[in-house]
Amino acid sequence: MSDSSPLPPVRLHPEAELARAALSTPLLFRAARLARWAGPGTRVDAGGGLVEEQVPAAVELLGLTGGDAAAYASEAWRVAVDAGLVEIVDEEAGTVRAGEELKLLTGGSPRDVLTVWLAALETVVADATVPDLDDLVDALDQGGEVDFSSLDWDPEAEAEFLDGVLGNLYLLTVSEDGPGDGTVPLPALAASMIVPDGMGEPTNDVLEQVSDAMMRLDDQFRVLEPVGLVDYRPVDEALMADTDEEPAATVDDTDVARYGMVRLTPLGVYGLRARLLEAGFEAPAVGDLAGKGADVLLDGTARFGQSAARAETEQWLARREPLAAARELLAAARGADAGAPLRRLRCQQALSLVGAEAEPALREVLDDPELGGLARVWLSERGAAGVPAPSEDMVFWLTVDTLAAQLAAEGNSEELQALVEGLAAQHSGFFAAAWRVEHPATAEVLDAMGRLHPDKKVAKQARKAAFKARSQQGS
Repeated sequence: MSDSSPLPPVRLHPEAELARAALSTPLLFRAARLARWAGPGTRVDAGGGLVEEQVPAAVELLGLTGGDAAAYASEAWRVAVDAGLVEIVDEEAGTVRAGEELKLLTGGSPRDVLTVWLAALETVVADATVPDLDDLVDALDQGGEVDFSSLDWDPEAEAEFLDGVLGNLYLLTVSEDGPGDGTVPLPALAASMIVPDGMGEPTNDVLEQVSDAMMRLDDQFRVLEPVGLVDYRPVDEALMADTDEEPAATVDDTDVARYGMVRLTPLGVYGLRARLLEAGFEAPAVGDLAGKGADVLLDGTARFGQSAARAETEQWLARREPLAAARELLAAARGADAGAPLRRLRCQQALSLVGAEAEPALREVLDDPELGGLARVWLSERGAAGVPAPSEDMVFWLTVDTLAAQLAAEGNSEELQALVEGLAAQHSGFFAAAWRVEHPATAEVLDAMGRLHPDKKVAKQARKAAFKARSQQGS
């Protein structure tokens, strides 16, 4: 995943709702409870972990049972320390006290709570890349240092792999309509990291790598679930011994759920987006542009889907008076640059959400060569009186501008092809006139019509018209 291209916009849940979810996650709940329990008699070792003789009391406090109870208690304590819920007073004596961040969980804002949760998340993500404790013990050399070579474990590579997996999970599950509610099969997620782009049938070697990656991810998602990042259905224990004989990537759809299913929670979407932003990715969320100018709104929503663009625009309009908003939008829509047609399309869509109070702003641009066409459309759709008929030149200019915008927004889509076919059918002399239109995108639009129209004769007419348009423009 490249950090040079923006990720899909998402609709985040309200911060208050996310903060409540964060407080109810098993891991943060346990960490906060341990932080409140810690007192003058609590002791930690050189690494900040609870000393061994105090772990049973922590286990009892948290009501944990089973063979992993001590490990869960120790993890919760480590999160409490890393998230600032507990502060080490004296490293040599191993004494602690409640940290300043603990107050934020009860008296802070929702964003304060989420900041504490994000710190906990970083600890857990780091823990998820560490090998099994038994493997670490076996890898200790005589000096007490871990021999990483014997583990076949590269900490940086492991962290990079998990970051890549989480990035792909974000791409596969988020939606402009909200956090994706669909689960992702673990084989598909593992394959997204292993199978090269363009590979048809995976080789046996690649399938084996996918299977190995699945087992790593199964362990990692089990670690990540208690912090609230994901909802996870683990790999069926009965399949563990059969992985070599039956590679997980080849199972049919009826069995795939047994190989693990993972879903980002709404809190997980918030957390992963925060991590992606911190890593330098462009990860927009609906509402980011509500306080910006109209120019930023139109450029920013140019790459949004229709649903996200509408939601973003509604939030932007809610902060402004209709007439002032319309004037600002129209001013921002002007231009002859490559992005201008799509800005005007987004402007037109935004203006469709504005009431009759905006009418004076539309009448002010009736004579504007770039905005007069869309102004007439807006006024006519609302039954306004005294709307002058557009000239033929304006009609053709608006047609080219609209096609250029659709091309920029959707590429060679089926919808654009249908629009192209309709235009050519309705106007027998369209290409004879269209190449003369003084619009920067005329040649590009005619080229696209030549590509998209299924009738070879009509497509040839479009290509000839594109050639004439380039000759006229001197390019």
